[in-house]
Amino acid sequence: MSGSIDSADWPLFGWIDDIRRPLAEAFGAGHPVALATLYRVGGSAPRGPGAQMLFVAPEHAGGGSDIAASGYFSGDCIEGDVASHAAQVLADGEPRHLHYGAGSPWIDIRLRCGGALHVMVERIAPDSPAATELLRHAAERRSCRWHSDGTRQWVTVDEGPLLAVEEEPFLLSRRYDPPRRLVVSGGDPGALAAAQLGALAQFETILLRPDGPHQPPPFPVSRYLRADPATALDELGIDRWTAYLGATHEDHHDLGGCLAALRGGAGYVAMIGARSRAETRLGALRAAGATPEELDRLHLSPGVPGLGKSPWEVATGIMAEIMQALNPARERA
Repeated sequence: MSGSIDSADWPLFGWIDDIRRPLAEAFGAGHPVALATLYRVGGSAPRGPGAQMLFVAPEHAGGGSDIAASGYFSGDCIEGDVASHAAQVLADGEPRHLHYGAGSPWIDIRLRCGGALHVMVERIAPDSPAATELLRHAAERRSCRWHSDGTRQWVTVDEGPLLAVEEEPFLLSRRYDPPRRLVVSGGDPGALAAAQLGALAQFETILLRPDGPHQPPPFPVSRYLRADPATALDELGIDRWTAYLGATHEDHHDLGGCLAALRGGAGYVAMIGARSRAETRLGALRAAGATPEELDRLHLSPGVPGLGKSPWEVATGIMAEIMQALNPARERA
């Protein structure tokens, strides 16, 4: 979903929040990239420290004369200028430190929010050992931290703060968690609405439909599986960056999937169904060995009350709960 900055009537490149997917695509084609990291914010700003953009040179971006971008910082105030600096970084390899807004030397670039943004832009070669490690940890669903002074780059496996910056000498450290993942089991309109919203929200979205149609769903998802939820979750592996939504409306599928997700430590577990069935379902899970602590984490009536009961309204409320649950420290940039 990356795209050109200057010629974008519809800047969908700003939807991309995790730069690792476009990074992998660029490296798969053997192309260098420029990584821009927002590392300090003064006052009000649309994005917080840790937000990132990724740039690919025009000759590597599918033609045209404009640099291709993924991500955004301000909505439209500075992206074009950051892209210009990124092109220079790609050309000469020298990192840039950019300062926009209050106190900036560039008086012709002002932020509508009135704040200040500080950005570092660095070049990453397609054979970068650090970037290779970064992508490997993402594939293996492991947290890691990217460390860079703008020229030297390395990765460590740890769960430090989302962003840490040392000034003298300058060193930026940015944490990457495994990509957020949503597993939806079911095939009714509500389940499909949740899966499509998850995919649009850039979740790694997996749709499970036990013995469902052989043809894939009519919208993009990361994977479509026809297996029983409990079996599929065991094969996929569950972690705290995974959300599971049981929506087959068949207890032998949904209860097994929820129990597997709870035992795997999923960050969010829910099952759609009538409130009148809640006690029966809880009893079945207790009988299957679910602990009180696990059952406390189960959402049996998921979603935000008051939105409505249409598939899209229910799915929107559930996605809001999932986003909150997978952001416990409220530190997403």
